[in-house]
Amino acid sequence: MSWEIVVGIETHVQLATRSKIFSGAPTAFGAAPNTQASAVDIALPGVLPVLNRTAVEFAVRFGLAVGGTISRRSIFARKNYFYPDLPKGYQISQYEIPIVQGGAVAIQVGGVEKTVRLTRAHLEEDAGKSIHGEALSGVVGLGVVGLMTIGTPLVDESRDLRRLSAIDLNRAGTPLLEIVSEPDMRSAQEAVAYAKALHSLVRWIGICDGNMQEGSFRCDANVSVRPQGSDRLGTRCEIKNLNSFRFLERAIEFEARRQIGLIEDGGTVTQETRLYDPDRNETRSMRTKEDAQDYRYFPDPDLLPLVVSEEDIERIRASLPELPAQRFRRFTDRLGLPSSTAAVLISDRALADYFEHATQGATPDLVRQTANWIAVSTSAKLNERGIGIAQAPVSAGQLRDLMERIADGTISGKIAKEVDDAMWSGEGTADEIIEKRGLKQISDPGLIEKEVDAVLAAHAKLVEDYRAGREKAFQSLVGQVMKATRGKANPAQVNEILRRRLSG
Repeated sequence: MSWEIVVGIETHVQLATRSKIFSGAPTAFGAAPNTQASAVDIALPGVLPVLNRTAVEFAVRFGLAVGGTISRRSIFARKNYFYPDLPKGYQISQYEIPIVQGGAVAIQVGGVEKTVRLTRAHLEEDAGKSIHGEALSGVVGLGVVGLMTIGTPLVDESRDLRRLSAIDLNRAGTPLLEIVSEPDMRSAQEAVAYAKALHSLVRWIGICDGNMQEGSFRCDANVSVRPQGSDRLGTRCEIKNLNSFRFLERAIEFEARRQIGLIEDGGTVTQETRLYDPDRNETRSMRTKEDAQDYRYFPDPDLLPLVVSEEDIERIRASLPELPAQRFRRFTDRLGLPSSTAAVLISDRALADYFEHATQGATPDLVRQTANWIAVSTSAKLNERGIGIAQAPVSAGQLRDLMERIADGTISGKIAKEVDDAMWSGEGTADEIIEKRGLKQISDPGLIEKEVDAVLAAHAKLVEDYRAGREKAFQSLVGQVMKATRGKANPAQVNEILRRRLSG
């Protein structure tokens, strides 16, 4: 039997606010444990939540960017469950009326475009963080469950850490936008493409820094399988807290294989929450999957309904930048860039801006040349160094100068790579490096003719092979001329003079 994978994704996006969603406590990453948890965050008696206006505006910003419907009136609810890292015993979230309903995200897989529908996006607060066992080694400032009061430093390292669990409440109350997709994805590759597109979008519109290592962008994948051609959804399992695109892909692929094997062996899939273990490349059961009724949602009596005015919506709409899909169409339709190149450029807003600054007022040929250079060479250097374009040592203006030296014949494309490497090493501008290293291209026909004649005289066998119809011999002769001139000869002139000499 052929099987079809069905995937839906819930994404927790940490909003880039300076303070928490219901308190004034800071949200900065990396603070000492339990130093950024206010009285509201740890649910001391008598405290009341106050909604963060910026978090609301960021949610509206997202809803407009994906074409969703902004709820003019939405409700905050209490989602009740009991876990040590949730001091209140409930999480403030949205249930029946979220702030954003609907919307869609376009993805491309194998050159084919597909639209993934969104169910909703709602605001909620994050919980704290539980740390278990040997991970506690060397950590101080954590409350140890059942052994110490929350906030008491863990200083007695003589204890058997394998028996301890501790709580860091710094994350408690951090603003999240939970984005829920429809089960529209049919492979792990489509799921990764969706997650990457969403990751790019939330960074593009400035609502999230997208740092997956710090937990700013976390995905839960709901995976099920069904016979090919069936329109009934199978029993789903949710894989929690996938914080890399590679883990997302591997977890979905493993889980799909696990479910198919289970069914084919006569078993049934149990709805449950599972954890992905990257070391073993497998998913493991965490707990039975709860349904909505298990959380006993009810409106939070401490928070009024959230009302968003038409004026606010239009103000936020006017502040949106040109969106990735719009810029992609402009790059391909108006600038004539290949889709693959445009896709690389719009993967990051700062990179797209860098390209536009480097090509402002440039000729169409120079625009295409620069786009290809950034998509291939610049992107490779960024990936090697693990940095963004904002940290690149070569500015957009400096890259423009390098591209102009290729266009005006000062250097060849091959020499330009050497110059670019030197620029990234901090040796100076393109012109300074070209002058210092003596890299100017040889364009004097007389000098090139002299080198061509010397190569032809020294490689009679290649000349014979070319005249016998072996075109590869011609490229070998070109290579010999370029080698003799240390790559400085104008390639177009070398080709033209060689053809003329060989036909004589």
